[in-house]
Amino acid sequence: MKQTSLQNYDRKSELTAFDETKSGVKGLVDAGITTLPRIFIVPSCESPNSGEPPSPELNLPIIDLYGINEDPVRRKEVIEQVKNALGSWGFFQMVNHGIPDSMLEEMKKGVLGFFEQDNEVKKEWYRRRDGSGKPKFLYNSNFDLYSASVTNWRDTFYCPMAPNPPQPHELPSACRVNYTNGVSINLSVFTV
Repeated sequence: MKQTSLQNYDRKSELTAFDETKSGVKGLVDAGITTLPRIFIVPSCESPNSGEPPSPELNLPIIDLYGINEDPVRRKEVIEQVKNALGSWGFFQMVNHGIPDSMLEEMKKGVLGFFEQDNEVKKEWYRRRDGSGKPKFLYNSNFDLYSASVTNWRDTFYCPMAPNPPQPHELPSACRVNYTNGVSINLSVFTV
């Protein structure tokens, strides 16, 4: 894929034009673009280049949730581990969370099913946070599209599950897989 020139570039206009299509990155791919839009190009002056290659081994935090509902001491330990992981990494991996692998696979199928839908169907869910309330399901390309210096090559959806999970009818049909079972398991995880 070719890159476009960064001269005479009105970023805001190009962001708005991209956003108003409500088709996201997948829409660009499906349209068969052959030139990378400038909004996705990192200017060389902003490109991180420390001269050293990144470390091939990262030790991401893994938090074992085994026993958090039975043992108050264990629960306190896990809460502390979560605080530390979020403070240093911003995320973590959970194990022994009680969510069956089959349900995780169904969730992945639901996510893929949503993104593989026809653009006209996805457009019904496309929105930005506008301060008018908290949507139960939010789909767009980049949540920080207008504030980031570079647009990430991604499409995103956001579905807050706590403290008030959405009702099934508030979700796209592709994402309603095993919803009730998932919510009951996840509520115990969210209390951590």
